[in-house]
Amino acid sequence: MREGADRVLTIPNAISFARILGVGWFLWMLLVDENVVGAAVLLLAIGSTDWIDGYLARRLGQESELGRKLDPVADRLALVAAVVAGAIAQVDGEAILPLWLVVGLIAREAVMSIAVLVLLRRTGESIHVRWIGKLATFLLYGAVPSLYLGAASTAEWASVFRWAGLVAGGAGLVIYVWVAIGYLGEIRERLAAAEA
Repeated sequence: MREGADRVLTIPNAISFARILGVGWFLWMLLVDENVVGAAVLLLAIGSTDWIDGYLARRLGQESELGRKLDPVADRLALVAAVVAGAIAQVDGEAILPLWLVVGLIAREAVMSIAVLVLLRRTGESIHVRWIGKLATFLLYGAVPSLYLGAASTAEWASVFRWAGLVAGGAGLVIYVWVAIGYLGEIRERLAAAEA
């Protein structure tokens, strides 16, 4: 293990924890305050800080095993919360997010979560995030808040956000599923190697 890899109290880890706490605030704003625009802006802030923790970890020499696990947890938690809440919350009797996006993302997350837990339990290992997975997350972090903003108003500008969200969401979902297939292949190989 690299020197300092077991550190907990680092600036990047604090940022990841803040992103996780931000998810609770997002859910409160959307489901309790019914502030769709505020929730969308907060979700965009959570998503836009996704790269900062990793960048600072490398720049400051504060990479850690906890940080490697926290970053994808913060990503998944924010995305799943935004998708589930977007399926529950309604504007003018319609769910904020389209059903195809909700079902696709939840199914992908469920399959990947189970696979990663099996890998962790049997080998003690986790998978490392690939850059293409970060691209999918980036697209989805842009798509979901755009769909929120598109649902928040009937003004002309709202339709621009809606269409941008649908295009980015479709592309992000396709890449997300493609990356998941690669991760599942890697997990299968590691499990086979562990059993051998």
